[in-house]
Amino acid sequence: MSASRKCQAVSFLFIACLLRPGVALAAPSITLSKKSGPPTSTILVSGKGFNPNVGLDIYFDTKDEALVVTDGQGTFYEAKIHAPRSAHPGKHWVTALERNNDQGAQKPFLVQTNWSQFHFDADGTRVNPFENVLNAKDVGNLELKWSYPAGDVGTSSPTTANGVVYIGSQDHNVYALSARSGALLWSYRTRDIVATAPAFVDGVVYFSSWDGNVYALNAITGVKLWAFNTGTAVDSSPTVKDGILCVGSEGTNGGVWALNARTGAELWRYTGTGVDGSSPAVANGIVYVGGEIRNIYALDAKAGVPVWVYDTEGTYSSPSVRNGLVYLGWGDGVGALNASDGARVWGYISNGSVLSSPAVDDAAVYFGSYDYNVYAVSASTGAELWSYKTGSYVDSSPAKANGVVYVGSQDGNVYALDAHTGVLLWSYATGNSVYSSPTVANGMVYVGSSDGNIYAFGLPRGNAAKQDAASRRPALNSLRPDLRLKASQPTSPNRGL
Repeated sequence: MSASRKCQAVSFLFIACLLRPGVALAAPSITLSKKSGPPTSTILVSGKGFNPNVGLDIYFDTKDEALVVTDGQGTFYEAKIHAPRSAHPGKHWVTALERNNDQGAQKPFLVQTNWSQFHFDADGTRVNPFENVLNAKDVGNLELKWSYPAGDVGTSSPTTANGVVYIGSQDHNVYALSARSGALLWSYRTRDIVATAPAFVDGVVYFSSWDGNVYALNAITGVKLWAFNTGTAVDSSPTVKDGILCVGSEGTNGGVWALNARTGAELWRYTGTGVDGSSPAVANGIVYVGGEIRNIYALDAKAGVPVWVYDTEGTYSSPSVRNGLVYLGWGDGVGALNASDGARVWGYISNGSVLSSPAVDDAAVYFGSYDYNVYAVSASTGAELWSYKTGSYVDSSPAKANGVVYVGSQDGNVYALDAHTGVLLWSYATGNSVYSSPTVANGMVYVGSSDGNIYAFGLPRGNAAKQDAASRRPALNSLRPDLRLKASQPTSPNRGL
């Protein structure tokens, strides 16, 4: 047989082997419905290139979470798994592995517990439910990781997403800093003070300025995408939900604005009430915001018309919405209103003005007062649970995460208190008053100070903040199937691979 005929025969034999049942035509691969998210995230896994009609286990790190059966083409679609509640921030691995051999494919999934808006979420709770590194047992070990001189941060509060910290300053700039090192990534200068917290949504940073504008910047480059002028100073942090940005502006010509988050186009405005410092909360189709003159307003999120109005005699506090109630500070106390009709449910009186915005979980409302105290009161009744006395006024809005309440004071300190008892767990003295509200995410605490710096605190290297051992890329032959899992049958493709 000639050399050419031998080559042809080998080629035919190779193709015939590929076409035999049970032999995959291509190397197996998987796709994930999302590349990152917090613990408890739902992840849909699809794959191709596997052997046809075989059982296939889907792992998050080393935990077997689902068993599927490939179809006749060796594919499967949208197997549902979850990132475990205990998964620490960092890179983790999703693996699809054939049950009877070591043929599989892997993709990384980045666990993050971002705090991307002033309220944390649009509802305004100021509670990070995903934080799983810092807790009441280890927060006492916090140490300064870095600080950055960002002018006089003043009342601006940091937000953080995808490894970047964003904060405004009285030097007219908004800054983007590396969350890990504090290195400056970019800054953007406006014509006046940036006193509020930026918001990060879908790769865009939104913030407001006393120059009257709301800005949208590319989160990676800091390049302006659009700006919208309200006509008066804006001292309200923007809240973004479902593609709509809501923000308030000051003065008798100010009000509440709803903008298209993608284009900056005005959707509606509600004027005649200035908003000074109160940042909207958006929940169940209603925008809640405090007016500087008298009232708290509940506005229809689509039309901007009042659903109800409650006379608080003026408030600078931002509302929080949880379990059908609206919580906010007014006068010398804090109160709860029915979210549907504005009916008063309870009120608590402190011995000083309450300008801070509450943090709210199912059990308690946490807030600061000008009587120097940080309080926790019952979320359902308003009864006092505990108080902790600082050395001065408390303008800073508390942040709560994993059993710990973080708050600043005009005495220059940042405090970490046990959320159940109010006992001091940790504190750090900055060089001036702390009006800024802390942010807690990915095992770090970020806060600004009037000494001109933004501070970042974390646990010492080698402490509980280290990545899970399970987050190392597992070898395919090291994974062990859960024989209790029941297999799902092959499904029809819905979105393709």
